[in-house]
Amino acid sequence: MRWSYFGLVGLMSLSAAAPLASAAEDYAVLIISRERLEVSTNCEIGLYLNDQLAGRLFQEQATSFNLAPGTVSLRLKLLPGQAAGCLPGLLAPPAQNITLKAGDVRKLRIAQGPDGMYLKGAKLDY
Repeated sequence: MRWSYFGLVGLMSLSAAAPLASAAEDYAVLIISRERLEVSTNCEIGLYLNDQLAGRLFQEQATSFNLAPGTVSLRLKLLPGQAAGCLPGLLAPPAQNITLKAGDVRKLRIAQGPDGMYLKGAKLDY
């Protein structure tokens, strides 16, 4: 009986030492979509956030991220795959920077332009 009492007191003291979540630490949601067939390739597209591979998208897919507010660098690049012609180029495409505020929900879609792939704003359609 005595050990269970001390165990209960020990567990209660651990929960008191745990940091509490603050409502001031809000996040932004970033949705990247390849749902439209604007990019004329069946290759997998890699999504880099701050120069780190964060996601892979095939045709008709979307992914989302919970990010801290601030500026985020986004870059798209073809990833090597088993389909013919899916070798990445030698030069890395330019990055796009977006600024997110706490509580934002932003949706971007992958589009094709004369300079290659880029991210374009899209409606949420909820």
